[in-house]
Amino acid sequence: MDVRIGVIGIGNMGTPHSNNLQKGEVPGAKLTAVADIDPKRLEWAQENLGESVARFDSAEAMMDSGEVDAVLIATPHYDHPPLVMTALQKGLHVLCEKPAGVYTKHVREMNEAAAKSDKVFAIMFNQRTEPVHRKVKELVESGELGEIRRVNYIITTWLRTQHYYNSGGWRASWAGEGGGVLLNQCPHNLDLWQWICGMPERIRAFCEFGKYHDIEVEDDVTAFAQYPNGATGVFVTTTGEAPGCNRLEIVGDKGKLVLEYGKITLTKLNDSVTRIINEEKGFANGKPETVEVEVEPIKAAQHVLVMRQFVAAITGTGELVAGGEEGINSLSLSNAMLLSAWTDQWVSLPVDEN
Repeated sequence: MDVRIGVIGIGNMGTPHSNNLQKGEVPGAKLTAVADIDPKRLEWAQENLGESVARFDSAEAMMDSGEVDAVLIATPHYDHPPLVMTALQKGLHVLCEKPAGVYTKHVREMNEAAAKSDKVFAIMFNQRTEPVHRKVKELVESGELGEIRRVNYIITTWLRTQHYYNSGGWRASWAGEGGGVLLNQCPHNLDLWQWICGMPERIRAFCEFGKYHDIEVEDDVTAFAQYPNGATGVFVTTTGEAPGCNRLEIVGDKGKLVLEYGKITLTKLNDSVTRIINEEKGFANGKPETVEVEVEPIKAAQHVLVMRQFVAAITGTGELVAGGEEGINSLSLSNAMLLSAWTDQWVSLPVDEN
């Protein structure tokens, strides 16, 4: 029997999720209901999804309807933890859009509730399905680079116009969105950063609020990170730059890896830097050799793959792309960056949730 899925929030993300389910992109799943507080979106659902999909003007009404086995939450950020907890309490499986929430304290409470439930809890970290990202993680974990010494992640391909920010009342406000580029555009990048390289132990960040736009939240960030082993990292992002850059550089004791615009370049040394430094000669470079790493193309759309694995986890035939409890890691990084900027000092991880 198909897993009956209901989508909560049919806006920018909930709409394509609903369409993908309705088109049969997720075998073993069926879209049976949608919920939205906006009557116009429910009218859209009636016209585009058909009468077979039930429509509700509140998430709780849909959860209580008996029409769904699982929910996909695609609402504004503050709603994520309470909706997840309510769904789990009502015995429903949950797939939540990013970010996990706005405050790590609320997300930790959500994770504690999920730990007490026997239902599947997942988060939409679709970038983890991208073959190049999976390959980079594989190379790092295999020891190919040796111990990490330095990480630079520049992700500035997020140019947004003032019209974009003006398009929704909840956008680019502390009360509505809970943050700017770190909470809206970068949860995926922050997740990839920690998923591949691990969590740093402290953060020092410089955030500019409304630097390029008439908004109250951050639209330009430069953050410095330190790791338990002494490695350092830099994370740079903005919504006010063009053409922008998407470059992840990881330097290890045995070489360097660069992921830029979908291509992985691996430069390996003939020895470890630790040993080279101790050689009895003034200069050395380890005789680097550079190759481009081949990666197989992705087999389906990222979001579809996440939903397929969500259904597979429910039916016991596969594993999640990302467990919902993992959402706290990227949020901890963004919370630490904002707290560092506001207090003008280093912030240790985990952050002071209060």
